[in-house]
Amino acid sequence: MFCPQHTREYNKGYNFASNLSDPVTARYQKEAASGSRKTWGTRVDHVTEMPLPSTVRSGTAKTLNARKIAAQHQATKADLQRRKLKVLEAKAFETLGLSQDAAPEEIRRRYKQMLKLHHPDANRGDRNSEDELQAAIDAHKILKLNGFC
Repeated sequence: MFCPQHTREYNKGYNFASNLSDPVTARYQKEAASGSRKTWGTRVDHVTEMPLPSTVRSGTAKTLNARKIAAQHQATKADLQRRKLKVLEAKAFETLGLSQDAAPEEIRRRYKQMLKLHHPDANRGDRNSEDELQAAIDAHKILKLNGFC
């Protein structure tokens, strides 16, 4: 919409690299052309220039959050091991036939065994073991809600 003269004047106001030297600007433009990544056709064995500050990665938010969550999980696990068990938690361990310091994998394994043992399909429809099945399910729910597995 502008004539060439007015277009030049307009574009002069949008020079974002006005305080950078010409070699730095040229290098930035060269890196921006490939998205600041190596291309398949270029083999670089060692870096000859220091990367620009904007191209240096300090880690993604996903990995930083994963580390934080893992540290919180370890702290919670340590708290659970230190505190005295509640009555329902102790009864849940007893129902599953486990010691109170059982690992989460051990709890899950024992729960699956109890399900397979007392499930109506495994007992050919016999309803005598329904109470044991429900007790195992409730025990696992209690342990899961309280962070044991």
